[in-house]
Amino acid sequence: MTPSVSIGAAIAAPVLGALAVSLSGRAPNVRESFTMITTLITFGLVAGLVPEVMSGARPELVLIELLPGLSLRFEVEPLGMLYALVASGLWIVTSLYAFGYMRGHHEGNQTRFYVCFALAISAALGIAFAGNLLTLFIFYEVLTFSTYPLVTHRGTDEARRGGRTYLGVLVTTSICFLLFGIVWTYALTGTLDFESGGILAGSAEPWQVPLLLALFVLGIGKAATMPFHRWLPAAMVAPTTVSALLHAVAVVKAGVFSVLKVVVYVFGIDLLSETGGSVWLMYLAASTILISSLIALYQDNLKRRLAYSTISQLAYIVLGGALATASGVLGGALHIAMHAVGKITLFFCAGAIDVAQHKQKVSELRGIGRSMPFTMAAFALGSFSIIGLPPFGGAWSKWYLALGSAEGPLPGFMVVYMLSSLLSIGYLMPIVVRAFFFSPDGSDGESAEGTARQLKEAPLLCVVPLCLTAIGSVLIFFYAPRIEALLRPLVGG
Repeated sequence: MTPSVSIGAAIAAPVLGALAVSLSGRAPNVRESFTMITTLITFGLVAGLVPEVMSGARPELVLIELLPGLSLRFEVEPLGMLYALVASGLWIVTSLYAFGYMRGHHEGNQTRFYVCFALAISAALGIAFAGNLLTLFIFYEVLTFSTYPLVTHRGTDEARRGGRTYLGVLVTTSICFLLFGIVWTYALTGTLDFESGGILAGSAEPWQVPLLLALFVLGIGKAATMPFHRWLPAAMVAPTTVSALLHAVAVVKAGVFSVLKVVVYVFGIDLLSETGGSVWLMYLAASTILISSLIALYQDNLKRRLAYSTISQLAYIVLGGALATASGVLGGALHIAMHAVGKITLFFCAGAIDVAQHKQKVSELRGIGRSMPFTMAAFALGSFSIIGLPPFGGAWSKWYLALGSAEGPLPGFMVVYMLSSLLSIGYLMPIVVRAFFFSPDGSDGESAEGTARQLKEAPLLCVVPLCLTAIGSVLIFFYAPRIEALLRPLVGG
């Protein structure tokens, strides 16, 4: 199979899988078998492209020319390769988790869930492999609409309100800002293709650079940069498997990936550095990091606390791109993978707690580590990665982000990263301490001693994936040099 065929097959495989799932909806075991087979095939097709990209090749596929000079075009470059690996790889463990969670939680409309999830992964891969802004925009919108049924999955009034916020913010920002920025870029350059070093150098006036960057960053609402972040906490009404999709596998990663791709291949870090066009974004991202971290401290609902943590961690990546330094871009790209593995672990744990013990608030988790030791141990490992402690994946990305701050004109942003890490200790570690070092309060009518002796984990298909991703948050620390080698061409290395 040629690389071009592999690109098309990787994007098409989840769509074909979704069709097979929809046709087998009355047979849950068959439906879930089709889902798992599709995840493995998709990941295999994506992983098969890695040697080509590592060797310096840029496989491409042009599907159709929509207008003269404007085509539906795919090209695999290092950043897109990493995002595609994250999305397709984590789809495997998320599907395993979903089998246990959806059945254990007695969720309805499970066939629709798996169909929409597969379509969302196809859209994410379309974004990852997009060879120009037009292709990225089309698949960006497909991702929004394919995930809307997942956000509103439960059909309650609260779910519908969350879905309206989700759809309203993401569609409004993309149409009013992102599309405008794409059209303006085409008017200035005559092309929408992604190119190393950017396409705006020599075409945009210095005063136009910060305005265009604002249109792109604010238009990419999936990056959840304040003030367009409200959709993310609102979407927490969805099942935890959807939260994992939103926070780790596809949606928010599509946002920050798109921001980094625009910074590197549309503006170019040299242009941003020379014009100072991203200085305003540095302050916006830094504000988002600190404000969302402070809000997370006061959230008693576990998923909402993790949601605001995600907003903060996404802003790490946006700030890394805004720094317009080699290490900043590398750190932001690394953080896409490192945060994905750590945060999906935390959401898996939150869902397992809900399934096994029907608890959703941090204040209810006293002593829960005694009855759910595997789940809470995994939560601790995921937390260490988000905080950035070695030997966990987050340590590497934060190291490069700090270096990027030191290399830039405003090294004070290094302090922002440090303060945020301290705040992440404040909103994550009390959960771990409460779980393992506090006695159960016995408010459910059982004695503390009896509760401590009772092992009550979620179904095995929930526990195994969260243990795998927790271990992954450690293993990825040791694989970071290989990921860095993949990403080095982003900055001319």
